[in-house]
Amino acid sequence: MSNELSEVIQITLLSLQISGAATLISLFIGLPLGTFLALSNFMGRQLLLSLVNTGMGLPPVVVGLFVAMLLWRSGPLGNLNLIYTPTAIVIAQVIIAAPVVTGLTASALQSLDPRLRLQLLGLGASLWQMVWELWREARLPLLAALMAGFGAVISEIGASMMVGGNIRYQTRVLTTAIVLETSKGNFEFAVILSILLLILTFSINWALTRIQQRRARQ
Repeated sequence: MSNELSEVIQITLLSLQISGAATLISLFIGLPLGTFLALSNFMGRQLLLSLVNTGMGLPPVVVGLFVAMLLWRSGPLGNLNLIYTPTAIVIAQVIIAAPVVTGLTASALQSLDPRLRLQLLGLGASLWQMVWELWREARLPLLAALMAGFGAVISEIGASMMVGGNIRYQTRVLTTAIVLETSKGNFEFAVILSILLLILTFSINWALTRIQQRRARQ
């Protein structure tokens, strides 16, 4: 029992580390890119927005396939030896979450009154000051974008299985462990892991929702 408990803790912590890292990287990519798409007007902008919106619905198994082809030993990036490592899962999850964060960021900023931007510039705000104030104004939907990005990666399985290999003590996360235990007929253990995943996801989203609603009252 103690071995099972320690393994569950290890799997849970690894799931948090991988999905947390992927979410943060996606935020650093999606927030500036979504802001650029929302505030800029250039040729090809609609095409880029369409690509981002399409990326929001990318099947994880397709992402896993392409990342695996890149990282496989005979692939273009095979010399990096990243296949079947936590880093490979992070890369795949970033590709899944980044379009979500980017698209929702662009949508949140586009929904703001365009006169606000002109007012800030008229008051002498620099470009970065204007962007910061717009982020503050749209902080509630931006937090929702963060939650959506995290939810997209903590619950996915296809990409994690394909690029991580579900290796015990190395790349096994909650979702892949659930599939493994189900395939072995260990339904009770699979249910426990499923409940743990739900509790974990709820707890993080609950914490972010509290922050979101507290700021909504300010």
